[in-house]
Amino acid sequence: MCLLLISSLWLMTSCSINKQISKEAKQIIFSDSNFLPAHVGISIYDPATNQYLYNYQGDKYFVPASNMKLFTCYAAMKHLGDSLVGLRYQMLGDTLLKILPSADPTLLHPDFKNQPVLRFFQYNTQKPQVLVWNTNQGVEPLGNGWTWNDYLEDYAAERSSLPVYGNLFRFTVLPISKRTEEKYLNKSFYRVLDITPKFYDTYINYSLQVDEKNADLKFKIIRAKDENEFRIKPVKTSLPQEFYIPISFSFPGLAFDLLADTAKFKYQQPSVYSIIYDKHWNLANLKTIHSQPTDSLLKIMMHRSDNFFAEQSLLMVSNETFGYMSDTKIVDSLLQTDFKSLPQKPKWVDGSGLSRYNLITPQDFVWVLTHMKSDFKWERISTILPTGNEGTLAGYYKNHVGKIYAKTGTLSNNVSLSGYITTQKGKQLIFSILVNNHQTSASNIRRTMEKFLVEVMDEN
Repeated sequence: MCLLLISSLWLMTSCSINKQISKEAKQIIFSDSNFLPAHVGISIYDPATNQYLYNYQGDKYFVPASNMKLFTCYAAMKHLGDSLVGLRYQMLGDTLLKILPSADPTLLHPDFKNQPVLRFFQYNTQKPQVLVWNTNQGVEPLGNGWTWNDYLEDYAAERSSLPVYGNLFRFTVLPISKRTEEKYLNKSFYRVLDITPKFYDTYINYSLQVDEKNADLKFKIIRAKDENEFRIKPVKTSLPQEFYIPISFSFPGLAFDLLADTAKFKYQQPSVYSIIYDKHWNLANLKTIHSQPTDSLLKIMMHRSDNFFAEQSLLMVSNETFGYMSDTKIVDSLLQTDFKSLPQKPKWVDGSGLSRYNLITPQDFVWVLTHMKSDFKWERISTILPTGNEGTLAGYYKNHVGKIYAKTGTLSNNVSLSGYITTQKGKQLIFSILVNNHQTSASNIRRTMEKFLVEVMDEN
């Protein structure tokens, strides 16, 4: 009799919450004119009772944008261990150093001051020959379904097996006094920009000459699509103090040249390196250098929604699983193993969500978040994901810090948000809201999402 009474009370409470959330969705989401032309999917799940409290098109497919990083993050948390493999290598006698890149994106990246791989090369500066094994490994620089003319945007850095400097040129505007000191060639031109990597410093000095009359620096730098050559295009707005342009790695040895130049690595031409593709090479013969704590990378990836870190993370998972890098092979493998029980089989194309070919359901995201919570400590998850007014949630959920941990996603006309919320009564819920084909600003959609989720948190 007692068990029957408890079950009845639980059912009544659950139904009450269901009705409350449904009412809030109707009043806030579906009464907003900005949502009328859009495709909307919402799933809210209670892991304590293993029940969905609300489902609106939760089993329908949507373009998830950067919510795709939740899949990548889970895979990285499970397969990359506590620290990233920065490099594998083998010494062959006193003259030859053989290295196997690992796709680690932290090498020479400004976010990471500690550089064990760089120190290794600096220590071995007297090795006269270097054999770089599998430098490219067939890694495609751009993902399937990426917008081709985004190649100049810093959010679309090329993927590679040996990334350096985040695979980005960093341009810094010099102050007027410094420009005056560094005049050259003639009085009509002067240097206006610094560039990193310094490997290109001399080249940029001569290619980016700007007349002194253009002291306001109203121009844009355009890079040729498959080459690291630049030209100036006049624009109406002034240059920012610092900006980034992706490096082209169409020349396969460039990454090693940049690394060697930074490390002052002394090698002799012509036997600098050989590029050999053999995806089944034996890793057991190699020594390993670890670079950074895995979660230090994942935290930045999720807080900043860093596409480059996400793409490289997926390649690292592939490398640690198979011994070679293939985004398509690792996705197929993960869908057959770790993600085999997803409610709906997704179309998973890249690690970052830049591709519009990705198609995922809200229920799939709820599943991933549920398993993330059961497989890893909450302390770890809450460190990696941003909370209110933090990371990509900055300016949102200011009064709910510690009550929401979530991943945003944005492509033009598409907005998504999936994560965890804690209600006023202390109940933790898992949610996913995917909005496709809206015709307003992303901030308008986000504010309405915020209003809805805050209502769910405060009223349940």
